[in-house]
Amino acid sequence: MTHPQTSGLDVNAVRADFPILQRQVHGKPLVFLDSAASSQKPLAVIEAMDHYYRTTHANVHRGIYQLSEEATDAYEKARARVARFINADRQEIIFVRNATEAINLVASSWGRANLRPGDEILLTEMEHHANLVPWQLVAQEKGARLRFIPITPDGQLDLSGLDDLLTPRTKMVAFTQASNVLGTLTPVRRIADAAHAVGARVLVDGAQGAPHMPTDVQALGCDFYAFSSHKMCGPTGIGVLWGRRELLEAMPPYMAGGEMIRRVTLERSEWAALPHKFEAGTPAIAEAIGLGAAVDYLTRLGMEAVRAHEKELTAYALERLAEVPGLTVLGPTDVEIRGGVAAFTLDGAHPHDIATILDSEGVAVRAGHHCAMPLHTKLAVSATTRASFYIYNTPDEIDRLVEALYRVKHIFSQP
Repeated sequence: MTHPQTSGLDVNAVRADFPILQRQVHGKPLVFLDSAASSQKPLAVIEAMDHYYRTTHANVHRGIYQLSEEATDAYEKARARVARFINADRQEIIFVRNATEAINLVASSWGRANLRPGDEILLTEMEHHANLVPWQLVAQEKGARLRFIPITPDGQLDLSGLDDLLTPRTKMVAFTQASNVLGTLTPVRRIADAAHAVGARVLVDGAQGAPHMPTDVQALGCDFYAFSSHKMCGPTGIGVLWGRRELLEAMPPYMAGGEMIRRVTLERSEWAALPHKFEAGTPAIAEAIGLGAAVDYLTRLGMEAVRAHEKELTAYALERLAEVPGLTVLGPTDVEIRGGVAAFTLDGAHPHDIATILDSEGVAVRAGHHCAMPLHTKLAVSATTRASFYIYNTPDEIDRLVEALYRVKHIFSQP
């Protein structure tokens, strides 16, 4: 099998930046194919966080001594880096714990302030639970109704009925930029423009988007954009909500306490200006610095090159996986509209058994419903095995995956 030529990335040099890729699992070199769940971390991120803790740690925004001023400067410079990464204003960048908290913030703060009985929230059938359950809760509380854009048999959004789904009652349209199961890339701008035409707001779950492709929130045309650090080479425990300034300024706080206030009396409080209005308490300082380093790292690689590399890997993976008898990959086959994930079923083998056997071969994949139970129900499968690809993966590792899958078939073919 001829391996594809990667475009723009020196993958060997990239791999050298990730210490964990040097280890072995069960006596075999690690093949990490679960970056859609959480990516590995380069030395630049690890060292940035270590340097902060060794030399600079203090609480931010509160001290007038040198350590606090240095920590505050590093924390706010990270915010500025993130803003540049997605083409936003730094005051519109809200640090949260993860994409899940970002979506919950919007559902709780914007939703409770703006939804009324009979209003509608439009989602899709392919949403991660993080972009479904928060809307269920606020809809139940406010008497709103959830509606859903269906998917086609090949895993794309069926937009043929979009004009009927969008009505004057539609107040929010929230959808994933890239499905974590199907890999499907959604036409964000088309949906956003249609939503705005009926006066609805638009939230995009960018957890599987921002790590993998150039992201410009102005070009996407959305009102809110959520993503997580840990899927894009950064640390766990921090994520980002971007929102349009006028919307964020009109929204009530999500959490209350220190840091998010301008003035407090025993009877009432006034809120701090953006972004601090939504960042109550001591923030994840080291994690923000790590995210800033991750953004710098990806920027140096070039997000166009990241996307090109993943397209080539995905095309190669789809070609190789198609060789395995009884294996079915879910989602579109066109890599132009597909991200770097391949969720699949294999006749006669449960996904958990497949993942366990692959692990014995040093290949790390995900198995289960991937926090998308309604989508699996729609597809009439209880679970899938998912391999996902990132900047440090190679065609040789896909070959290792396929070889291990043939071992799975051999084991389950025994009487």
